[in-house]
Formats: sequence, C-alpha cells, structure tokens
Amino acid sequence: MALWLLNQFSTFTLGALVVGGVVGLAVAGSLVVRRRFPHLAGGDHNEMVGVALGMFGAIYGIILAFVVVTLWTQVETTQTIVATEATDLALVVRSAEVFPPEDRARIEKAVGEYAHAVVEVQWPLMREGRPSFSATASQTEAIYRGLQAYEPQSVRAQTFYEEATTRLNDVAAQRRARITMAETSLPVLLQVLVYGGALVILPLTFLFGLRSLKMQLLFVSAVAALIGFSLLLVLVLDRPFSGDLSVSSAPYREGALSRFWTGE
Repeated sequence: MALWLLNQFSTFTLGALVVGGVVGLAVAGSLVVRRRFPHLAGGDHNEMVGVALGMFGAIYGIILAFVVVTLWTQVETTQTIVATEATDLALVVRSAEVFPPEDRARIEKAVGEYAHAVVEVQWPLMREGRPSFSATASQTEAIYRGLQAYEPQSVRAQTFYEEATTRLNDVAAQRRARITMAETSLPVLLQVLVYGGALVILPLTFLFGLRSLKMQLLFVSAVAALIGFSLLLVLVLDRPFSGDLSVSSAPYREGALSRFWTGE
C-alpha cells in the first residue's frame, strides 16, 4: 500500500491526503465526543488527561524521533552506496583506457550494458519494491569475463589491471548492498508503534475539555497536524527508491559513464 501511494502521488498530494486526513478525522472525532459528552467541556478531567497526554506524548515523540533519524540515515546510506557503485564503475572504465583497443572496447561495452541495465531495468524494479539480482547478473559477468580475458604485458598495464579488478569487486559489493537497501523497510513492530501510537494520542486530545469550541478544535487540529506531518515523513523516507524523494540514478549517467548515454 505504501509503495503504491508513493509511486502514484506526488509528495505534495500525499501531504494533503495524510495531514489533511488526520486533521479531518481529529476534528470530526472531537466534535462527536463533545456532542456525546458535553460535560467534558467543563475541563473536570483536564488534569488527568494532561498527565496522560504528557506521558504518552513523550514516549511517542521518542519513538518518532528514533524512527525518523533511522530512516533518514538509511536514505543517506543508500545515496552513498549508489554514488560509490557508480564511481567504482567509472574507475573500471578509466583503468581500462590503457588496455589494447580490443580489450578496452570489450570492457567498455560490458560496462555500458551494465549501466543501462541498472537504470532502465533494475531501477524500475527497485521503485516497485521488487529488486532482482538477475537484472544485472549477465552484465556483471560480462565485465568480469572482459577483465579475465586480458593479460597485462607491462608493469604499467598490470597496475591498472589490478586497479580495475579491485574496483569491479567493489561494484559487485555495492550492487548487493543497493539491492538489499531496496528490500529494506520499517519493521512491522515499529510500524505498529508509529501508526498505532497516533491512534492512541489523538483520542486523548478529544478528552481535553475547553469551553470555547474554536479553541478546542484549534488545539486538536494542531496536535493532529504535527502527528500527520510526522507520519508523512515516515512514509516518504521508508522506501529510498520510491516516491519524489527517492534516490536518483543520475550517478550512472555522469562522469566517465556519460559516454554510454550519448545520443539519447
């Protein structure tokens, strides 16, 4: 459900749906409770409700802060993985420039096919939450075969050959890490705490009585809006390859890899 929402709607639209929906439900719930229990407007239970709101609010705030920081760190880590993979791939191309034309062309062809497979095949799958190792498996093997078929004939060539081999091994490691990050999402227990916590906090605000209906609705709406924005942040950060704020595939089109995208 979360993936479908992220891929179907812009962040602005999601914000309107999530925040507006939470505020709307809170206002409607407050009106229903006020009409059903009019004596609550007198504030007779405000001391008890205030203590409960403070306690649950503190616990919920700590949980939200932990989740948001964790998800933001996950996004930054994913961006680093993608940039590192693209950089290592570009360095394979740079190192292969000293190889004989035939060997260099074979490696560059394999690298170009790998970059296209990542962007055009694997990226849409990761966006949909269905990452696949097989999408770039043959291209990875082709780069390895290209390097294995080359026999360095000088110390200079041997140095660049070893560098290319090392960088290719790093590409393989970053590829696995990238796909793993595409499969990662917030654990079910934390999802229950985040979304279930909102269902606990909001009803408590209905019980906090104020004689002025406008002031009570303002209070409830402010709390609901804060919770709604927090839930929106959790939603958009949970999947680093989906939605408007997703990690970009641009690094595979830049620098030494840009040559494989000319004419498009």
